[in-house]
Amino acid sequence: MAATGSGPWQPQENGLKEICGLLEQHISPSSLADKSQIWQQLQHYSQFPDFNNYLVFILARAEDKSVEIRQVAGLLLKNNLRTSYKIMAPAHQQYIKSELLPCLGAADKHIRSTVGNIITVVVQLGGILGWPELLQAFVNCLDSNDLNHMEGAMDALSKICEDIPQVLDSDVPGLAERPINIFLPRLFQFFQSPHASLRKLSLGSVNQYIMLMPSALYTSLDKYLHGLFGLANDPAAEVRKLVCAAFVQLIEVRPSVLEPHMKNVIEYMLQVNKDTDDEVALEACEFWSAYCDAQLPPEILREHLPRLIPILLSNMVYADDDESLIEAEEDASLPDRDQDLKPRFHTSRFHGSDDAEDDDDDSFNIWNLRKCSAAALDVLSNVFGDEILPTLMPIIQAKLAASGDEAWKDREAAVLALGAVGEGCINGLYPHLSEIVAFLIPLLDDKFPLIRSISCWTLSRFSKFIVQDSGHQQGYKQFDATLMGLLRRILDTNKRVQEAACSAFATLEEEAAEELAPRLEVILQHLMCAFGKYQRRNLRIVYDAIGTLADAVGGELNQPVYLEILMPPLIAKWHQVPNSDKDLFPLLECFTSIAQALGTGFSQFAPPVFQRCINIIQSQQLAKVDPVSAGVQYDKEFIVCALDLLSGLTEGLGSGIESLVSQSNLRDLLLQCCMDDASDVRQSAFALLGDLARVCPVHLHPHLSEFLDIAAKQLSTPKIKETTSVANNACWAIGELAIKVRQEISPIVMSVISCLVPILQHVEGLNKSLVENSAITLGRLAWVCPDLVSPHMEHFMQSWCIALSMIRDDIEKEDAFRGLCAMVRANPSGALSSLVFMCKAIASWHEIRSEELHNEVCQVLHGYKQMLRNGAWDQCMSALEPPVKDKLSNIDTVGIFCASSDCIGAAIRIKANIDRSKQIRSQHEAQSSFHKLPLTKGLGSCGEVSVSDMEMMKIQSVSYTSLKDLLPSPISSPTTCDHCCWSEEIPIKNPLVKHAALAYLQPMSSPTAALEKVSFGGLKGRCCHESGCIFWLYDVIRRNVKAAPVWEEQKTRL
Repeated sequence: MAATGSGPWQPQENGLKEICGLLEQHISPSSLADKSQIWQQLQHYSQFPDFNNYLVFILARAEDKSVEIRQVAGLLLKNNLRTSYKIMAPAHQQYIKSELLPCLGAADKHIRSTVGNIITVVVQLGGILGWPELLQAFVNCLDSNDLNHMEGAMDALSKICEDIPQVLDSDVPGLAERPINIFLPRLFQFFQSPHASLRKLSLGSVNQYIMLMPSALYTSLDKYLHGLFGLANDPAAEVRKLVCAAFVQLIEVRPSVLEPHMKNVIEYMLQVNKDTDDEVALEACEFWSAYCDAQLPPEILREHLPRLIPILLSNMVYADDDESLIEAEEDASLPDRDQDLKPRFHTSRFHGSDDAEDDDDDSFNIWNLRKCSAAALDVLSNVFGDEILPTLMPIIQAKLAASGDEAWKDREAAVLALGAVGEGCINGLYPHLSEIVAFLIPLLDDKFPLIRSISCWTLSRFSKFIVQDSGHQQGYKQFDATLMGLLRRILDTNKRVQEAACSAFATLEEEAAEELAPRLEVILQHLMCAFGKYQRRNLRIVYDAIGTLADAVGGELNQPVYLEILMPPLIAKWHQVPNSDKDLFPLLECFTSIAQALGTGFSQFAPPVFQRCINIIQSQQLAKVDPVSAGVQYDKEFIVCALDLLSGLTEGLGSGIESLVSQSNLRDLLLQCCMDDASDVRQSAFALLGDLARVCPVHLHPHLSEFLDIAAKQLSTPKIKETTSVANNACWAIGELAIKVRQEISPIVMSVISCLVPILQHVEGLNKSLVENSAITLGRLAWVCPDLVSPHMEHFMQSWCIALSMIRDDIEKEDAFRGLCAMVRANPSGALSSLVFMCKAIASWHEIRSEELHNEVCQVLHGYKQMLRNGAWDQCMSALEPPVKDKLSNIDTVGIFCASSDCIGAAIRIKANIDRSKQIRSQHEAQSSFHKLPLTKGLGSCGEVSVSDMEMMKIQSVSYTSLKDLLPSPISSPTTCDHCCWSEEIPIKNPLVKHAALAYLQPMSSPTAALEKVSFGGLKGRCCHESGCIFWLYDVIRRNVKAAPVWEEQKTRL
């Protein structure tokens, strides 16, 4: 196919004729040729180096061919360049560019438009610098008086501004200024062009830079605004639409620019919100929500509400050509076509407080003026509240009162308006709620399906308040009437009504929860009847409604009479849907909710469900590498759904899942999934890992180190914000494993801590749940490995305590605080600089339900109370807000002055002196050299605390390894220890406690025997009945003394 000769490239006649013939057959509707074969032939030609030269030649020079053939050659060229431009020979690149530029002024606008598309791709791939002739060509065309040239250049320029606006706002070597500075004055000039096409293209181009706001535009904003006002009443609807879009973008990005002109802008928007062109009115309608979101002073808009609200209600009436009017008449018995099914994507399982919101599954969610107006009314109601009711309600009442079939659209719009303000204006509507609901319930049986549909939605907007009022007899009657009305509509013969009723009922289920229990049988009968009659699209919504019901009522569902209604149809469908059918997704999700709700009651259904999940994961993992052998095409969502159902089974069955896991290869499959390259697969895999760790960790042991290593790596990724959900679940799984395998997790503790601390220290922009799980997991690691974590605690205590204070009360928070107490026991000085933050974290508890943990927390507070003497504790407390101090008082039910608190203070002071003496010895500092130490990190607000206040403790991070560090000079004999200076520096008020502590620390002939002989045991017996805190003292002293190398020294001496 290559052209011959050494001169400029020329096509071969035969090759040109053959390609044109293929293109003609490809676009001809009457051609009998196989389109796929033609396309394959064209793709084959793409392998020739100069094939793209032929295409650009046909586009630019084949004037004897139809515009359609030339255009399709250009589109094929554009697609080829996307993949091959950068590897093309420079000569071919240059030839293509040289042929495109003259076409900017082509006589046919379709050719000009295609050329503009290709130029944009070339600039995107090669940059402005790679095509220096382009900018001059644009300038020449724009400055000419030829409309074709001006439109061609303007069309190409507008596409560059839309797709790659930044290239025109960049420095270009050889140019004195940026391209945007060259073109912007010309674009402003075209605002006044007599040609609507040029006004549209120029305004659209400038609008693309509002978000970027380059300096060239910023310094010309007055000129830009002047141009917008000049185009405000343009005869071309496309131009008016762009003017509205500009005002909407400006109020989102630079509201201050519009503030001086706001009244005029609002007046204009009120005018065009009634434009005869729906697209212009729709763009204008976006302004009201944007105004409210910009948090501009509401006073400016308030005075216009009496005019705005009627316009919005008028635009909420169905237009005659609305597609919903046709769809609403569709017979429910007609099977759905494939194009009727909206793509559905499963959301991976997420552990934490910020579950991703469900996507709006409204298959009719085509944005139009009606919906935009309703959304604007919703936003306005949330900003102005009941203020809008005096204007709104008379209009609604008038529309609802309209009688006759011809007025049904007005009645429907009134019901929509009620729902739109149902949340924002609830205070004003609440006294009349029973009348509103009583009015809506009969509309569920209206003859017009769209009224029945919108009534379902509006009732769902009030469902929270309907449920709240169900506590009294009249309220319960209304709740029951609403419930039964929605159930009737679930069995409606209209697909649109079925969908609306199922969605509304799901909302009511979430609000009512256990209130549904008395009606479970009739609810299940209606849902399973719908399950048997719905077509594919709405069947997915029934699955959701069943799953939501299971989530709402939980164990109430676990009764034979209910299972006999619910399970047989679902199991039949389970066997009917093949593993490769995406209709399996909602069914798997439904089973997940049911398994969690039934708990052990799901055991009878579990084995086949479990095994099918295993089979799905196996087949999909095989399909990923060999789809032919697997017999299915790889789709990661099947793996995600199967993993999530296994998580649901694990959560529901608890330890009952163990027999199924032990007889399967789930552990190996799960390990592969944890290493998958798809983030949503890893997300669900780590969720399952954590669930299995809770109930059957023994089956994870053979791969425990691998699981832990892989999970830890998810926390160290530099792009953690992009894989937040994976990191969140991995972090949670590590914490669950830690409390089960205890010390076996120690090899990864420090690597995990090193990843968790930056998360806690830089929470801005991070998912709330990731921060919470990081704090919990850090606490769990500290609980099981305090000796590893506590030496580093001063580096993270402040940020960690802040995160702990944000966590709701639950068992995971209890674990985290057990870790806090364990670290304080191991390293009391490590928390001192963050004591204020620790107190706030403790005060964040509403109630510590665990008596054991409650006592531990009290002991920590008591210990620091004793250590911070001479007013230092009071100074620290003065830094706390009164509510925090009140909370601490409520938590401290034992009493801060109980006799045994002296023991805790003694332990902390002894431990502090161990730290201090080691430091003195290593630095050879005299005792008298100490001076006042300001506490800066968290205690700084308490003022300066002297050495005596802190019991001579140096606030630094230290390690605790040897008792020898206690002594300022070598031990001469066991009998001299009573008089060592370190012992005199421990001021313990209670002589019994002091005697016990000092006796315990004296050198002994036999460490084990000495532990039995010291009076500490008797002291323990006397104090433990008061608060149990003597055990804490015993633990601190014994661990630090027994672990010291001096024991070995004493053994040697003996």
